[in-house]
Amino acid sequence: MLANYPLSPTEEAFLKDSGIEKITTKIPYLVVDNFPKLGLMTACRFLEWAANNPNGVISLPTGKTPEYFIKWTQFLLENWDKKNGLEIRTKYGLKDTKKPVLSGLQFVQIDEFYPISSSQKNSFFHYVNKFYIDGFGLDPQKALLINSDNIPLALGKKYNEIFPDYKVDLSLRFREYTNEQEKLQQESIYLIDKWCSEYEAKIREKGGIGFFLGGIGPDGHIAFNTRGSDLFSTTRLTETNFETQAVAAGDLGGIEISSNRLVITIGLDTIVHNPDAVAIIIAAGEAKAPIVKNSLESDMTNVYPATVLQKLRMGRFYMTKGAGSKLTDSVDRFYASGEWTPLKTERSVMELCKKLGKYGHRITLEDLKNDKYTSQIPNLNEHTVNGVIENIVKKLDHGLSEEKNEVILHTGPHHDDISLGILPQITKQLNENSNKCHFSVLTSGFTAVTNTFVIDTLKYTKKFLDEGKIQMVKYEDFYAAGFKLKMDKDVYHFLTNVASENKEQRMRGLCHRVVRAIVFIYGVKSTMELRDQINEIMTVLKNSYDGEKNPKNIQTLKGMIREFEEELVWAHFGVQVKNVHHLRLGFYTGDIFTEQPDKKRDVEPILNMLRDIRPTKLSLTLDPEGSGPDTHYKVLQATAEAVRQWGEEEDLSNFKIIGYRNVWFKFDAAEANVIVPVSLGDMSVMEDSFANCYLSQVNASFPSYAHNGKFSTLARITWVNQLSDVQLLLGKNYFYQHETAKVRSSHGLIFFREMSVEEFLKEARELEKSTEGML
Repeated sequence: MLANYPLSPTEEAFLKDSGIEKITTKIPYLVVDNFPKLGLMTACRFLEWAANNPNGVISLPTGKTPEYFIKWTQFLLENWDKKNGLEIRTKYGLKDTKKPVLSGLQFVQIDEFYPISSSQKNSFFHYVNKFYIDGFGLDPQKALLINSDNIPLALGKKYNEIFPDYKVDLSLRFREYTNEQEKLQQESIYLIDKWCSEYEAKIREKGGIGFFLGGIGPDGHIAFNTRGSDLFSTTRLTETNFETQAVAAGDLGGIEISSNRLVITIGLDTIVHNPDAVAIIIAAGEAKAPIVKNSLESDMTNVYPATVLQKLRMGRFYMTKGAGSKLTDSVDRFYASGEWTPLKTERSVMELCKKLGKYGHRITLEDLKNDKYTSQIPNLNEHTVNGVIENIVKKLDHGLSEEKNEVILHTGPHHDDISLGILPQITKQLNENSNKCHFSVLTSGFTAVTNTFVIDTLKYTKKFLDEGKIQMVKYEDFYAAGFKLKMDKDVYHFLTNVASENKEQRMRGLCHRVVRAIVFIYGVKSTMELRDQINEIMTVLKNSYDGEKNPKNIQTLKGMIREFEEELVWAHFGVQVKNVHHLRLGFYTGDIFTEQPDKKRDVEPILNMLRDIRPTKLSLTLDPEGSGPDTHYKVLQATAEAVRQWGEEEDLSNFKIIGYRNVWFKFDAAEANVIVPVSLGDMSVMEDSFANCYLSQVNASFPSYAHNGKFSTLARITWVNQLSDVQLLLGKNYFYQHETAKVRSSHGLIFFREMSVEEFLKEARELEKSTEGML
């Protein structure tokens, strides 16, 4: 395969480093262990190209994906001839490469939201100026940038005059306008189209893009060329699809904004216009694995935009192992390398059931021998499938076993992670009176609360104050100490009015907690000060653009709203506020590139919590691959270090770690060692508690790209799909004829891993060491 695709010295070095010998995809790819090393490989290849093309045309990506590309590029340039820089260059094919000077490169911006002010820090215009023009020392005079403020519109007006609601109706390209405003909008759309054509012409006058680096969206979009884009598309103003809008929601302040915002993007043909172009797509994490597989193994098609790279001899995918895990090449390597394990047997048999559409008991020995994976099972015989069935049944039996006299600490990176991951297991634990359960969310989670939600809540708060319905402010000591008392009362009041379906009184419960939060954060001393502070917060939020980073105090207020929501969920089951712990780890700042966890700042709070609670079991999210910008992974790092340190003080030989996943990443039945049946009642409890308690999330302002709606619905769908997988192996009758009512009533399944401390620390260490030496 690679004989037809010349590799550069850097690519040769990284290919050798990966140990991969067989590549059968339609576009070549290189694989590294982890996200930081992906940045290193990309930086080395970019600098190698820049050294040979000092005046070349480049297009580089925005967002979180290029974090380590940017950091490594700067590191290598600063340390080119120093010992650490020279060691890296020697290892990865840059030993004899002269240090590149980037100021001669001609930068082309890939895409931008429209309309958006170039002064906004969440605009891509701001990003490329900060990280590339300034960060790499590029010449702004040689750059082609997309500045919404400077694109000409009808009568020389600004976009907020032409499109006052920021909505651009592209149907005006083809239909008659109906009023004077629409006439101006139609003329403006034509002018934007003209600007896009001129932008495309300028790129082609330069000979096209020489070095293109881009990420890939969950639907396969490259730049903003979403699924279905014409393979011969050029720069244009266009709409996006839901998956793209969901990903952009974090940048723009919610799906409500991103779903109504258009984009300007270079086209697929723009990317491949220069036949000698180096075009690289980078992908990190298992969440990208399905779209990577389809993009690399499909013939050229507009369904998978990245397939357009088949036109280029130097088109590439650079990815982490997780992102490439579903490639046929990777699956082949998984089964062919190392010793054969029970995991391989279980996974191959269950996948064969899916491929053939057969229940496990109907799989024949001939079926096993004819499959390229199950045929590799050692000592293959007619009892092989029964052995797999027995193992899965053991996992189900483990999930049915009773837990007594346990002190269980459930943790999550964000609010709602615990509920979406393992709520049915937790309700079973809480129903046993001898168990004590604690819950801790380790980050503030403020980024998930929109400005609009806070403004609306503060309006209600002012209304209740005016009506004298927040009576606690009248108590003599309220502003001195009383605001800290009776937190459980707010929770009880709220949930009582969930039961009575009294929306106004429910809001009153929330507003009580918001008042306490404002007094705590701002040190308010009187009701008059309280009103003034509420007005000031509303003014700040109303004057903020969507997606703008909030001042720290407002971040804290948003976080405390999320904390109240978490307390409401567990109060459904009688858990008191004192058993819900809010850690607000410091690495979580709302910046585009967040810090790595700090051992003192971020580990000590977890360690102290372990010392205070002294749990016998600890649950946490166990995601499959450590990705730099992933909060889940950073929380895992900090928790693992806290457990390790606690183990130096205590005997943890009987301590158990529960590793769960939820809507972002999923275990398969073979990876898990505990399977818990989920009834329709369990699903209703989860859906109802989510809808009633996670008030800031019900409208799904920051949804998953996999579902246009609440996360709770996506979790339910996940549980149902997991049951379908296991039913195909065990047969449906196993469930509806089971001797246990819990199994007979199951219409979904939860998968998780139970580990000893030693097993957990080993797995966490494998993830952690993948980032060692990475800046």
